[in-house]
Amino acid sequence: MSLSKLDCAYIAGFLDADGSIYVQLKPNKTYKYKFQVAVNVVFYQSAKEKKFMRNLKKLIKKGYIRERKDGIIEYIIGDEKSIIEILKRIKFYLRLKRKQANLMLKILEIKKDIESAKDFLDLAKKIDLFRDLNYSKKRKYDYFSVKKVLQREELLTP
Repeated sequence: MSLSKLDCAYIAGFLDADGSIYVQLKPNKTYKYKFQVAVNVVFYQSAKEKKFMRNLKKLIKKGYIRERKDGIIEYIIGDEKSIIEILKRIKFYLRLKRKQANLMLKILEIKKDIESAKDFLDLAKKIDLFRDLNYSKKRKYDYFSVKKVLQREELLTP
């Protein structure tokens, strides 16, 4: 990814104002610990600005664009490698979302080293920190719900 310092500062400012950095736990029985860790960096804009969002995507060269039914267009970067790459490049320019960027990078680092259900549960606790940083009160799955599933599936030893 070849971005100038000016590009990085601009992307960071846009993400601070009209973007989101978040991670969710999604139930998925096919995963070893019964949950998928879904990470996203998303930029939002009115669908009237489709050309602008396409140009942003051309600049970053990652992710995809999705038009919502409510007139909002989203530019979504959802793969871990791309998220690590972009956040490492722009985090020093972030003002409002620097804590989220650093936490996301830490979560992705921890995720690579998971070797047990207890490790996964520790990761879930770290993911819960996003609740306060992003003011998200609607989270369905958190540390406690993951713990309950891991215990029920007998993956967590007492």
